[in-house]
Amino acid sequence: MSTVQEIESAISRLSPGEMRLVRDWLENQPEDQLCMTDEFKGRIQSSERQMASGQRPRTRSVPE
Repeated sequence: MSTVQEIESAISRLSPGEMRLVRDWLENQPEDQLCMTDEFKGRIQSSERQMASGQRPRTRSVPE
């Protein structure tokens, strides 16, 4: 049995409240792992300036 299958099996046995806690934890993982590098901060600041001046910042296309 793979690790993913083990996790899926364990999750299927959780209560709805426990599943919500796991979902919330998973949703926060990418944010928790982001490095706030100077480059990343600069991109955020640039986007904020664009929005403040009325420009529409670039957005990523959703793959179909």
